[in-house]
Amino acid sequence: MSSIGPVRFSTRISKPASAAVSIASNATLIALKLAAAAVTGSVAILSEALHSMIDLIASVIAFVSVRRADEPADAEHPYGHEKVESLAASIEGMLILVGAALIVYESVHRLVIGAGVESLGFGIAVIGFSAVANGGVSLFLRRQARRHRSPALAGDAAHLGTDALTSLGVLVGLVLVEATGAAAIDSAVAIVVAIAIVFAGVRILRQSTPALVDEAPPPAEMDRIEESIAQARSGTAEIVGYHQLRARTSGRHRYIDLHVQFRSGTTLERAHALAHQLRDAIESELGDAEVLIHVEPESSRRDPAESPEPYRAG
Repeated sequence: MSSIGPVRFSTRISKPASAAVSIASNATLIALKLAAAAVTGSVAILSEALHSMIDLIASVIAFVSVRRADEPADAEHPYGHEKVESLAASIEGMLILVGAALIVYESVHRLVIGAGVESLGFGIAVIGFSAVANGGVSLFLRRQARRHRSPALAGDAAHLGTDALTSLGVLVGLVLVEATGAAAIDSAVAIVVAIAIVFAGVRILRQSTPALVDEAPPPAEMDRIEESIAQARSGTAEIVGYHQLRARTSGRHRYIDLHVQFRSGTTLERAHALAHQLRDAIESELGDAEVLIHVEPESSRRDPAESPEPYRAG
């Protein structure tokens, strides 16, 4: 997912350690929210506890996935394990939607049967602390996701960011219940929270699914690849063109392949050397990329305008 940004190889916290921070935070918040829900009888706080339980499951999935994704390629997975992170982010998105459905069910049930709330001071304090804690952990994970180009950490950060916002909504609702005595506000706020959670779940699914189906990088990134090819070609007359350029995303890596045509009379050794130079130029421009070049003779060159979709040519 290209929007996550470049990797910086300076001293940094590892991906598993970043995910562990989220696990510790969510475990603490679950205990506090369940206690607050038991004391107050608030369905909004109960919905927040359920949301944090889903957050905890998602954080554990992220923790396992980032460890797995960093394992080197093996005989059964010659392209590595990085798609595990995108899979984990998709699971997080689905868990969010399940949690939203449960919150709506419980809220509507409370509205129908009627239920009071009490001792809201403790609940207000817990939810306020939850909003601050989730907001801080979300910002931390978002920075780590950019540094590591990690879809799983990015999904966890988005998840917790939404949780922080919904906690603020619940906080406002609890204050209104305390001020007005209208217990129905509690359930109404919980339903609004659920709607916000649905939007977050759909967003995470939309961001994580492309890597699972080998979606091409954004057009701007494909343009950078072609610019690298143009710069490499400018210094040699042997390369006469290329076609069938395509790329796919897997975790933070890009896999790129293309066919390059060489002028008649170019030796195989020379074409091989130039192909390696072109490969190195593309990989240097993108970082975290693996390029495969198929060498072809000049006779295979065609008008680039005739290149079929989804390939690029030049």
